[in-house]
Amino acid sequence: MTAAHDTPDPTDPELIAEAFTNARAAGRALGTFPGTPPATLAAAYAVQAAAIARWPDAVKGWKVARVAPAFAAQFPEERMIGPAFARNVHHVGPGGLAQCPVFDGGFAAVEAEVVIVVAADAPAGKADWTAETAASLVQSMHIGVEVASSPLATLNDIGPGAIISDFGNNWGVVVGPEIVNWRELETIAVETFIDGQSVGRGQVAIKPGPLGALAFTLNKRAQQGEILRAGDVISTGMITGVHDIRIGQQSRHVFEGVGDVQVQTTRATAVG
Repeated sequence: MTAAHDTPDPTDPELIAEAFTNARAAGRALGTFPGTPPATLAAAYAVQAAAIARWPDAVKGWKVARVAPAFAAQFPEERMIGPAFARNVHHVGPGGLAQCPVFDGGFAAVEAEVVIVVAADAPAGKADWTAETAASLVQSMHIGVEVASSPLATLNDIGPGAIISDFGNNWGVVVGPEIVNWRELETIAVETFIDGQSVGRGQVAIKPGPLGALAFTLNKRAQQGEILRAGDVISTGMITGVHDIRIGQQSRHVFEGVGDVQVQTTRATAVG
């Protein structure tokens, strides 16, 4: 008989992180959440930190997403973040096509987003950023795409505790052409196409949207005892929706008056 103390703790952040990172490294899907999904923000970010420590690549930025209203009482922050790793940051010029891996049998989606490149290392300990003050740390603002993918197909359905645990459901940030005149704009209209079919339209408001997301990330990292660094990329939140995509499909994200970004999904393979 197995002693009680030998039974794995389903809430152990190290065990959850190990299961997710092993699946990502192998390029394989997971059938169920590995353990008990974290019930608090603190528990979820503990798993995320353990997973980042296990992953053999440098963090080059962060994805930001809204906490859905249905989960707001349990996870009382307006946004959540997850790491973007160096090998998953793709820079494309006008007319360029980014090839981005997603997990076969897992979750896969594309999201049109504004991406900010950070101008300088943030001052340590400063945790009172606002959309107005965060603008001083913008080196450039770009049209872009978040490629959301997880080995677990139901990750988003489970909620923020699960999403935060698994790198924020991020597996790619595409940095497209620069929005040169972003300081003069209030909004940008955006439309997303998959294989030529329109799947969503939306409008992004620069100050509460991208700049608000940057401010949130600066404050969150400060609370975690860390800072954003010069050159980090911040994918600031979906504009036209979260659009499911299959391996081999191609998406095009049109930012009115600026340009477009294209993504083709490929099958995630083992990480060497």
